[in-house]
Amino acid sequence: MKIFIDGKLQSEHNAKISVFDHGLLYGDGVFEGIRAYNGRVFKLKEHIDRLFYSAKAILLEIPMTPAELMKATVATIRANKLRDAYVRLVVTRGVGNLGLNPRSCKAPTVIIIVGKIQVYPAELYAKGMEIVTVPTVRNLHSALNPAIKSLNYLNNILAKIEANNAGVEEAVMLNSEGFVAECTADNLFIVKYGELFTPPLSAGALYGITRGTVMELAAQTGMKVTEPNLTRYDLFNADECFLTGTGAEIMPVIKIDGRLIGTGKPGPHTSKLIGAYKALVHSTGDPIYK
Repeated sequence: MKIFIDGKLQSEHNAKISVFDHGLLYGDGVFEGIRAYNGRVFKLKEHIDRLFYSAKAILLEIPMTPAELMKATVATIRANKLRDAYVRLVVTRGVGNLGLNPRSCKAPTVIIIVGKIQVYPAELYAKGMEIVTVPTVRNLHSALNPAIKSLNYLNNILAKIEANNAGVEEAVMLNSEGFVAECTADNLFIVKYGELFTPPLSAGALYGITRGTVMELAAQTGMKVTEPNLTRYDLFNADECFLTGTGAEIMPVIKIDGRLIGTGKPGPHTSKLIGAYKALVHSTGDPIYK
């Protein structure tokens, strides 16, 4: 495996990160998960833009331009000789001392890792997933804004542990007001009476790129798409439910907190959106090989 670190491609055996890196010590950094399909990188510009927005929010100056980072991402995939890949792009505050003060970090570290990913078991895409609501509350905007895709993912990990303990793959996280925010690693959608609903960003949902893509695809089919505050009651009584994410793509949900959703099988609107999404990701994006 070839890994890009601070301007150079290195083998996984030679790649080294200092134990004094603020990202390693304190989760002080930002990241993106990016997918490549059929020799093209899907929504690369959108991911790089979001990375820079997250970095700006924590006053982290990325030592590369967006264009340079896009070029480096494509080059790293090419160096790994892959056409279908998952990219983890990480920017940390860099090496500093053991104190919290980020001023001790003089040079941010840029890391691009390329590999394969299988977020959920393949059979769940056909039969649908069961999820639960967990006690861990989504971070407050006034504490650690969920819009920032930072390396501090402990909030999500604690919720994921609760999902594991419940014997399921994913979990619904509520915000401090009791409204649905998102899942531990995915955005959430429901279908009711032929309309598509998803929690608003203000509820604690991530600015999901797959989320936005699915909303656009749904609108193109004539579905009405809205972003109201949703409660668990709304989820329980949905006709269909599904999750979205770069890694997960579109995952049908057929049971929440023991309640069957709709017929207990992936619904027709969900299946139609899955087909449209697969067609889109396999036909668009920045080419890796020219």
